[in-house]
Amino acid sequence: MRGREGDAALLAATVERIERARVYDLARETPLQEARRLSARLGSRVLIKREDLQPIFSFKVRGACNKIVSLPREQAERGLVAASAGNHAQGVALAAAHFGTRATIYMPRVTPRIKVDAVAALGGGVVLHGESFDEALAEALRCAEKSRAVFVHGYDDPEVIAGQGTIAVEIFQQHPDPIDAIFVPVGGGGLIAGILAYAKIHHPETAIVAVEPDDAASLEAALRADRPVRLDHVGIFADGAAVGEVGAEVFRILRGHLDDHVSVSADEICAAIRDLFHDTRVVAEPAGALALAGMKRWIAQSSARAQQRTYVVIQSGANINFHGLPQILERVSLGEEREAIFAVKMPERPGACRNLCSALGDHDIIEFSYRYANADDEAHIFLGVEVSGGASERAAIALQLKEQGYEVVDMTGNDMALVHARHMVGGRVPDLRHERLLRFEFPQRPGALRRFIDLISPSWNLTLFHYRKGAARGWVLAGIQVPPEQQGSFLKALDELGYPWVDETGNEAYRLFLR
Repeated sequence: MRGREGDAALLAATVERIERARVYDLARETPLQEARRLSARLGSRVLIKREDLQPIFSFKVRGACNKIVSLPREQAERGLVAASAGNHAQGVALAAAHFGTRATIYMPRVTPRIKVDAVAALGGGVVLHGESFDEALAEALRCAEKSRAVFVHGYDDPEVIAGQGTIAVEIFQQHPDPIDAIFVPVGGGGLIAGILAYAKIHHPETAIVAVEPDDAASLEAALRADRPVRLDHVGIFADGAAVGEVGAEVFRILRGHLDDHVSVSADEICAAIRDLFHDTRVVAEPAGALALAGMKRWIAQSSARAQQRTYVVIQSGANINFHGLPQILERVSLGEEREAIFAVKMPERPGACRNLCSALGDHDIIEFSYRYANADDEAHIFLGVEVSGGASERAAIALQLKEQGYEVVDMTGNDMALVHARHMVGGRVPDLRHERLLRFEFPQRPGALRRFIDLISPSWNLTLFHYRKGAARGWVLAGIQVPPEQQGSFLKALDELGYPWVDETGNEAYRLFLR
């Protein structure tokens, strides 16, 4: 997009606002921290702008503070109204309390509870409305007009943009040496508009790269159409960036000046959350890790970009929904392309599981889910395999299994399978006789799973199996048909196996859901 004429006067006016912005009544100057592990891995210096260290754990306090402090007293006394998926709401609530006015915040019903509770704790009145940010925004605008309260926009307001732009001032003061690119997360676009304006006036040699979730890429849609357009659907995984239409004022600033744009998947965001934790020991919210995910993809698209450069990544927030952590952990390996997920069909007969493990050779199994269906049917296995070569290695594994007679479907990119089906393999089998349900702890070493299969499978029929590799051990739930006359030899085999186990046959969950 270089070479297009932009509105230089608008950039200059925005920078004037940034340079007189008043944000430090509430905001603090945040550090620019080197991500040492990530820098070593990528071959370039990666610096993290730690906006998660703000009083509300998000950069949004800057724009809210600057907007509210700029209001004439008579306007501020009428009260404030805002719409937010969470972080802007906290900024407005904090600033309203500090400057002695009241604030009502409209939030979509899908907003994580941690953000709703935080707004209420700061003194803001919370109204949950609609299923998306755009629905909450429309209701907030309607109510602001009716009550004559001041609407504090989360991103499409010159004073809010200027407040966010103070981040750029800090970055260039903290790192006076050349910066090759700054990666900025984008929801509505106020943050990138402020950073871009300041950079293009004072440091035009630094590229500004926008990063969006691939299921909420409103800026990408606007760039294609050369105007802001509304998305038909907005994904909410990165809820802090789940905005259906980029701001009009924002787009005026960005149009013709933005250096590059990249969109990333939920899996890539999850992997970036892990990267940030390794270097900062902070768990970022999905939108907070968005810029880092984009930087990694941008570098991967052209390896020449990575060598001996200096990149800045905005870590925009850490208001993560704690209950979302299991989903994030589940998908980290997928984001790094270190796990392949397959659906495999095999004959339903004793020894079949052992044969499948043998067919995989030396590939490390991460997950193996199976439930007996019918002696005359074919079994369906949900299989996770550790990989290091991405798509090419996945294809090679699938081919290897197909050549040995298995029907294989690569499900690595199938969201429904990964989020839901992987935990719902099988069901009730009411006529299954002599099944025992055992829970094991496997030692986390190569061959542990195969040793179990070799010992159990030839003599007793596996009827249920779920294995997931953990940090120090593997957890296994197994259903095994053991006729009464074979109980003694079965217990002897378990002793020979040597893995800790618990009999769960009497567990209520087994009776209700699996038996």
